Amino acid sequence: MTTQTIDTDAGTARITWHPATEPRLVLAVSHGAGGGIEARDLRALAAVLPGHGVSVALVEQPWRVAGKKLAPAPKTLDSGWRGLWPALAEPGLPVVAGGRSAGARVACRTASELGAHAVLALSFPLHPPGRPEKSRAAELLGAGVRTLVVQGGNDPFGKPEEFPEGTYDLIEVPYGDHGFAVPKRADITQERALELITDGVAQWAGSLV
Repeated sequence: MTTQTIDTDAGTARITWHPATEPRLVLAVSHGAGGGIEARDLRALAAVLPGHGVSVALVEQPWRVAGKKLAPAPKTLDSGWRGLWPALAEPGLPVVAGGRSAGARVACRTASELGAHAVLALSFPLHPPGRPEKSRAAELLGAGVRTLVVQGGNDPFGKPEEFPEGTYDLIEVPYGDHGFAVPKRADITQERALELITDGVAQWAGSLV
């Protein structure tokens, strides 16, 4: 594991690399608007995917590195991501742009422009809680590259059945909330929920090359 700092137009960002021994892909994943790379799904992917030939780059946006508690406007998030991209592409491997929640939106909005090989959207915030009319489906459908959505079955930002038809793939994590937490009464354990994520992403990533 190595850490790299990158200067962007939005400030200094940070990449924590979890390299594979013989990588075929780079999966770059950023956090959401209210948390960091300590999110359970990001940690799980960083632990598991290098064993499947995927180097994982956990990306911390400049606002998070600066210690701020609230994310800036989408345009600023996109600017930070663009500034990071050359470092992500430097290994010379196909780069899968990814993120959770707000980070997934950034990945979708910039994928075609930056030449991303594919997009991984974790807990894509299809709409604000309780506001299905405020749909962000256009961002997801406009990614322009192969896309995998991993969504909790009880995500208030959009349950799997609310997602529109499209060419993307979708994995449902039963009972999962926006952070993929599952209640104790659920039929699956928290560990199994994370396995559904890592196994599904590993299988999908294997189909990309």
